[in-house]
Amino acid sequence: MQQNVRKTSGDTSWFVRDRFGMFIHWGLYALPARHEWVKTNEKIPEDVYQRYFDYFNPDMYEPKKWAEFAKNAGMKYVVLTSKHHEGFCLFDSNYTDYKSTNTPYGKDLVKEYVEAFRAEGIKVGFYYSLIDWHHPDFPIDVFHPRRDDENAKELNEGRDMKKYAEYMRNQVTELLTNYGKIDIIWFDFSYSNNTYKGFKGKGKDDWEAEKLIKTARDINPNIIINNRTEIEQDLWTPEQVQPDEWVKDDDGNLVVWEACQTFSGSWGYHRDEETWKSPEVLIRMLIDTVSCGGNLLLNVGPTARGCFDSRAEYALTQIGKWMKFNSRSIYGCTEAEVPASDGVKYTQNGKMLYAHILTYPAFSLKLKGLAGKIAYAQLLNDASEVQFEEKGDDVYLSTPRVKPDQIVPVIEIFLK
Repeated sequence: MQQNVRKTSGDTSWFVRDRFGMFIHWGLYALPARHEWVKTNEKIPEDVYQRYFDYFNPDMYEPKKWAEFAKNAGMKYVVLTSKHHEGFCLFDSNYTDYKSTNTPYGKDLVKEYVEAFRAEGIKVGFYYSLIDWHHPDFPIDVFHPRRDDENAKELNEGRDMKKYAEYMRNQVTELLTNYGKIDIIWFDFSYSNNTYKGFKGKGKDDWEAEKLIKTARDINPNIIINNRTEIEQDLWTPEQVQPDEWVKDDDGNLVVWEACQTFSGSWGYHRDEETWKSPEVLIRMLIDTVSCGGNLLLNVGPTARGCFDSRAEYALTQIGKWMKFNSRSIYGCTEAEVPASDGVKYTQNGKMLYAHILTYPAFSLKLKGLAGKIAYAQLLNDASEVQFEEKGDDVYLSTPRVKPDQIVPVIEIFLK
């Protein structure tokens, strides 16, 4: 079905092959450790939030270790929050003092990140927030921490969105020229239909999105850009939902898409958040996504010292153990062109069909409508033969009586 997917301006050929990436949400919000939106959720004034800038010193930041975790988990690309909604920049920008080089840490965090991941052969991307709760020209609006201040409207006087839009273009230029070739620019996010107490949301006209996108494309025509500026581009990004079919645009065309998911209920480091997904749930999410023609971008929120949470490390390690033996069912795969079967999720790469066993059978595994289509079958983890017999239109696979030591066993099927 790949040939029917909407064409992209950027080069998505590697993207739809690699299928699995790491998202990293990191910023000053790692210090309060109460969600990446803590500044607006708790309506924290600028002078109070400043303490997180004053004490930001990730002394244990070793991006090489981050890159090793990503590589060992089977992730092929990465996207880091170069600037989140709080406005703090992890890079050494010439257009603001609100950046990592002015904190006690004193270094360009993005530079170290790019070098570390690139050294592991992982493609590099930047998340860049369209929102900025620190910038003096960004108007108070629906989500701004000062939205409920009695003098909020007065505080908006003199703020110039055009100056802010130019600021964004200048910073995107820095990000795409100062760190070598960047593969993805991930903008976030538009909300023009939202209103609150007379404040309007913001969208493509506010961001001057056409100019912003042109800025990125002029530097790197092949860069992948998502669609969150309110202008459709290369990549659709459903967030914290798991599509059960191939994502389509408003005209019904299949698109290149990526499910953005977290280990827990927060993107940034949240010390006391406990709704962590099990490795099995995460692996099933990866399988589900690829089976619908998409990618999975799985998020990590490092601590204020620069480490991954131990729960994230454990999950990444377990995913890596599964990917070590089963990655052929993920890389280069997409939605299968065979009938669905109970307890199984398919992915396909040409003549190779992969049956992910979600409900392990007591005796044999029934695959509907595959009679006459299978040349050979084997367990993917050890390449041991799986015998089968045909009954009518269906095929019955003689799965091992004892479930293989795999979180989700996979049968590799060679189609005729």
